[in-house]
Amino acid sequence: MAINTTSYGVPPGLEYLLHIDHIMIQQQFEFVEAVLGFETANQYKINDKLGQKIYYAAEDFNFLTLNCCGAIRPFTMRIFDNSGREVITLRRPLRCDCCCCPCCLQQIEIQAPPGVPVGYVIQTWHPCQPKFTVQNEEKQDVLKIIGPICVCNIGGSIDFEIKSLDEEFVVGRISKHWSGILKEILTDVDNFGIQFPLDLDVKMKAVMLGACFLIDFMFFESGGGQRPKLFW
Repeated sequence: MAINTTSYGVPPGLEYLLHIDHIMIQQQFEFVEAVLGFETANQYKINDKLGQKIYYAAEDFNFLTLNCCGAIRPFTMRIFDNSGREVITLRRPLRCDCCCCPCCLQQIEIQAPPGVPVGYVIQTWHPCQPKFTVQNEEKQDVLKIIGPICVCNIGGSIDFEIKSLDEEFVVGRISKHWSGILKEILTDVDNFGIQFPLDLDVKMKAVMLGACFLIDFMFFESGGGQRPKLFW
């Protein structure tokens, strides 16, 4: 893949995102987690829609938080390009995971390059529907992400729509794809697709990656030997 490394205003490593409008994320199967029930650090392949790998994501390992906090654990996710250079860092603090509590809601910070925030995804309180606000590096609201009331669809995809701030227009979506009955029952290995406008700011495309990982942990990640959550 030919990459223009001199694109003005593009953080190093995000050139891969300039000319794509669809990303596929595949969580890697962990044998120890599936067989013994011990939570292990998540790892993902990030491909374009043609199946070419553009990034690789790995969660920092901490045995205590992995197996004591489960899916609500704080984490740092490091995203590397094909040369092994870390280009994006995602940081999720420990927050409340109860829809009944409107304080200390979930959020994630996206940095590109590491140490330089380019955006945030903040959970918006709602009693029965997943909602998030997407912010830029100056913490100004840019987009909304709205999920379904029932986060369960056997045999099909589960779509979280990316919308304009007034929620009138759908500009993209984050979709959790059905992985097959055996994988869904026996593992928490998930596959996601992210669609966004081709001309979306490249920093916001990186922020959509962070939103996808936050959604995965909130709604589809198991912990402590439990099965993945099916309802919000």
